[in-house]
Amino acid sequence: MATLTTLPVRKGSSAPRARIRDVLPGLDLGTHPTGPLNALTDVPGVLVHTQSIHQNDGAVNTGVTTILPRKDWFRKACYSGIFRFNGSGEMTGSHWIAETGLLHSPIVITNSFAVGAAYQGIYEYAIKHHNDPKVGVDWFLLPVVAETFDGHLNDLSVFAVKPEHIVEGISNATGGPIAEGNTGGGTAMMCQGHKGGTGTSSRVVSGLGLTVGDGDGEPEERSYTVAALVQTNYGRLKHLRISGAPVGRIIAEQREKAAAAAAVSGEREEVERVRQWEEGEKAKDKKDGSIIIIIATDAPLHPLQLQRLAKRATLGLARVGGYGHNPSGDVFLAFSTANEVPVQSGHAGSPPVDVFKAAALSVEVTDDNTMNALIEAAADATEEAIYNALCMAETMTGFNGNTVEALDLENLKVIMEKYM
Repeated sequence: MATLTTLPVRKGSSAPRARIRDVLPGLDLGTHPTGPLNALTDVPGVLVHTQSIHQNDGAVNTGVTTILPRKDWFRKACYSGIFRFNGSGEMTGSHWIAETGLLHSPIVITNSFAVGAAYQGIYEYAIKHHNDPKVGVDWFLLPVVAETFDGHLNDLSVFAVKPEHIVEGISNATGGPIAEGNTGGGTAMMCQGHKGGTGTSSRVVSGLGLTVGDGDGEPEERSYTVAALVQTNYGRLKHLRISGAPVGRIIAEQREKAAAAAAVSGEREEVERVRQWEEGEKAKDKKDGSIIIIIATDAPLHPLQLQRLAKRATLGLARVGGYGHNPSGDVFLAFSTANEVPVQSGHAGSPPVDVFKAAALSVEVTDDNTMNALIEAAADATEEAIYNALCMAETMTGFNGNTVEALDLENLKVIMEKYM
């Protein structure tokens, strides 16, 4: 068995990256299978777009992640629920979701200083596509924008994200594989002593639909998908765990030995490497950073059930080493695509309604007593999505020459030999 007592030579951003299942085949990631893409877009109808922004000779590194719950998000709301694990962060539109359980906006995830531009960008898209100049704005929309802080690697004073980036994201969101690591809103994020960013994963569970026929037949066999997308920017190195193994503590010990060796040798590159580790830890102590977690499913869940699902993201975060420290904004949103709830009735060219005459809607909901597999899937997909963000992220040098190293995957393999 190979043993590393100190860190290997720094590999830089050119080292090949891979998702956690490819790095550590056989790792225990729960009992439920993944969807075909192992991504948020395994949920039918969910669309995603990521874009990165790099400017000013490397000082500006940021981006935008755009999620469309469905293509016609404007007229057909999804049921949704929010859970705030720690509230040092922002997710706009959350009051309306808490009030009604309805999501009828794109979900945009970006940096802390770009919330205003993203908010405006959603409105600009809506005006372009849904506004009647003769009538004006006669529809209702509260944009959903979430953020984490990327100021260690990104010059926030530039305000690089513009409304047009959001319009582009909404216009070009697609199904299919999702870019991970240094991409989208996660472009310059940090996670547990390493470069973090965007990650995603999914699970498929078996279920039952409504009874076929007049109620005397057998329930329809179904499969449901639960998927997570994360923007990771939280936590400390020493708390990092992978499938229970104290990976962060071991890497911290390796770094301590490397720092001692650098102090003796005076080798310039290694001394600078140690300084960058220390600066990264100090930056997280000042502004822990946050994590945004989006859970999507096609299981027919109502808003309270989706709040419960959002809470279970906390379990996946905790397994990797998230504590919800005081300055961390850990906000989770879950939504279901199963039911389509009309939200522009009487507006934007829709048929008029009598707002004082209560009208029933026909929807499907899941029996609470049968939710356990969905609950497990939400936790497991969140855990793996965070691993994927760490494993796919690349070393980045950004604002003020600050450098954050990617998780060394070869070193990780050696560490995990003992625990698998």
